[in-house]
Amino acid sequence: MTQKANILVVEDDPALSRLICYNLEKQGYEVRLATEGQAALDQVARRMPDLVLLDWMLPGVSGIEVCRRLREQAKTRTLPIIMLSARGQETDSVRGLDTGADDYLVKPFGMEALFARVKAILRRVPPPSKNLQFENLVLDRVAHKVERNGRLLALGPTEYRLLEFLMMHPGQVFSREELLEHAWERSSFVELRTVDVHIRRLRQTLNEGDEQDLIRTVRARGYALDLPPNP
Repeated sequence: MTQKANILVVEDDPALSRLICYNLEKQGYEVRLATEGQAALDQVARRMPDLVLLDWMLPGVSGIEVCRRLREQAKTRTLPIIMLSARGQETDSVRGLDTGADDYLVKPFGMEALFARVKAILRRVPPPSKNLQFENLVLDRVAHKVERNGRLLALGPTEYRLLEFLMMHPGQVFSREELLEHAWERSSFVELRTVDVHIRRLRQTLNEGDEQDLIRTVRARGYALDLPPNP
């Protein structure tokens, strides 16, 4: 099965965002939507897209500022970005490209023009890895399944998101607050201790028999996906 490219559409105009999302989905892309700049940054932090369609004029954090922040981070420095704007002056397009956008599309635009730009950008980008691996633990991001030592693990959606995030940053310690930010929906109201409950469930599912516990608890700091220290 071919993995669908994941496109994050960042557009606050309801009619235009619906039109773009609908047509991209008809083209076979997986599409997510953010209507504000900060929401876009949060979505990228939770799950890396393959391409961002980014409106220049957004409430709160502007599209130019979103682009600048993404380019400042090592993880998102090469993330493909197409800037969308009603500002058609040459100086505007130059500013957008100088900020780090890979392409610039002036509104109003036709869907065929958008598809052509999207396909051209995605052709330049190597396909994302469908698997994450840590030791004998493998997470298949296409099939949404996890195996350890060839054993299929039954994970709930929250445990899956937690594990995927930890596997993307092996050895790095994350606080409960950081795990809440990345593994739960932004609109959810969840107590910090709920993280402990889901980490405990994740441990119980991951570890069988004498298998090493791959989740390290760091007192007063949080959790990490890591090998236990040598005795």
